[in-house]
Amino acid sequence: MIKTYKYFLTLIFGMAVLSANVKASTFIDGLEDVPIMKGFTQIQNDNISFGNEESRFVEAYLTGSKVGFKAVEKFYTGTLPQLGWTYQGKRGNTLVFYREKESLEIVPEKIKPLIVRITVKNRV
Repeated sequence: MIKTYKYFLTLIFGMAVLSANVKASTFIDGLEDVPIMKGFTQIQNDNISFGNEESRFVEAYLTGSKVGFKAVEKFYTGTLPQLGWTYQGKRGNTLVFYREKESLEIVPEKIKPLIVRITVKNRV
């Protein structure tokens, strides 16, 4: 219960900081705690989402024609820790974050136009 309360406070604080910085205009559908970087739009037909209160698997795709992956890396390594995610580093070309029992991965799928896959799933 305390962990849930702590997570909730971290999420609220992170959203307040994020809103104050006005770095993101919206959040990813199905991942209301992961912002969409300015210059990106979510590809609606390619989303996958399933799970329950104990576990979830969500996969979303974002695209932007005037954004490079270095900017994506800078945005998410600066923003996601404010929302409780801990940056674990890069594994190949994948950015990896952990929060409690979940992992979040950001992978460039295509360079021009840039298409990025964001996946949140339970860690084993």
